Amino acid sequence: MTAETHLLYKIAKAYYEDGLTQSQIGKRLGLSRIKISRLLHQARQNGVVQITIAVPVDSHADLERELEAAYGLDEVVVAATSRTNQSDVVPAVGQAAAAYLARCIEDGIVLDLSWGTTLLATVDAMTPQNLPHVRVVQMLGGLGKLEAEAAGGDLALRLATIFGARMRLLWSPSVVSSKLVRDALLQDANIAETLVLAARADVALVGIGSPTPNSVVIQSGMLTINELDELRTLGAVGDIALRFFDADGKAVEHPINERIIGLELAQIQRIPRVIGVAGGIEKFQVVRAALRGRLINVLVTDEHLAQALLADLKNPVGQQEDRQPVAGKSVA
Repeated sequence: MTAETHLLYKIAKAYYEDGLTQSQIGKRLGLSRIKISRLLHQARQNGVVQITIAVPVDSHADLERELEAAYGLDEVVVAATSRTNQSDVVPAVGQAAAAYLARCIEDGIVLDLSWGTTLLATVDAMTPQNLPHVRVVQMLGGLGKLEAEAAGGDLALRLATIFGARMRLLWSPSVVSSKLVRDALLQDANIAETLVLAARADVALVGIGSPTPNSVVIQSGMLTINELDELRTLGAVGDIALRFFDADGKAVEHPINERIIGLELAQIQRIPRVIGVAGGIEKFQVVRAALRGRLINVLVTDEHLAQALLADLKNPVGQQEDRQPVAGKSVA
C-alpha cells in the first residue's frame, strides 16, 4: 500500500465510519478542510470508498427515477398495487398522494385543488396537520347538478379543515349556459379574486380525467354527449380541471372553454408545482398526453400505469393504445 493510498484509507474511515467532519479530520491530520474534501473525492475515484445504496423491499424508486428523467419531472411517486381494478388502485394512489402532499406542503403556501374520485381518496387519506397560514383554493367551480363528495368545494373544505388552514371557495358552477353568463359571473368580486389567488398558487393538486360517456363531467350534466363527441373529434384525450388537451398535451379549442369558470390550462402550467394524481391502466393515454405537454411536474400513479408509460418510451413504434382494455368509468 502506498503512502497516498494509506492516507486516503485513514481519511475515509474517519469520515464514513467514525462520523468525523471534514474540519475535524483536517485538524487531526494538519490538512485544510478543502484538502480533505478533495482527498475524499479521490478515495471514491480510486475505489478506496465504494458506496452501495440498498434498494428497499417493494420499492419502485428505480422506476420513478427513470420516468422522472424521461419526462423531465420533478418527482414521480409510484404506489404499489397488486391488482388493476379501480377499487384497489384509487385508494392506493390516494394514499401515496396524501403522503407526498404531507411531506412537501409548507405553512404559508397557496394550494389549489381541482376535483375527482382520486383526489377524494387523497383527502380521505390525509392526517391532521397544524398549518394555519396555508390557503386552500378551489380552482374550478362546482359540479352543477351532481354535487358530490368529489366536488371541488367539498374537497377544499375538508382539506382546509384537516390542515387547520384557511380556504377560498369558488361560488359558481364550473360550466355555465353561455359566454355571456360566464363574463357576468367573472365580474363578481368574490369569483374574480378567487381566480386571481388560484392563478398565483404555489402548488396545485389535480386529477387527470378522460372524456368518456361514463365520466363525471357527463354524468353530472356539465357536458352533453354531443359536446363530448365534438371534443373527441377535435382530438381531446383528457382534461385537467375541465381544460381539455390533445395527445400532445396541447389545449383543445372548443366553445365550451368560453363557458368555464376556472383556471385556464396555461395558468395551471405556470403554477410552480402541479401534482397530477391518476391511476389505472385506462388512464395511459391521458397521463402520457399530460406528460408530453408538461402540464404537470409531479406524477402520483400506480405501478402498472407507470410501467406502461416506461414501456411506451422504450418502444417508440408504440401500439400502446391498441393494447389497452376498454375504458371503464373515468376517474379523475
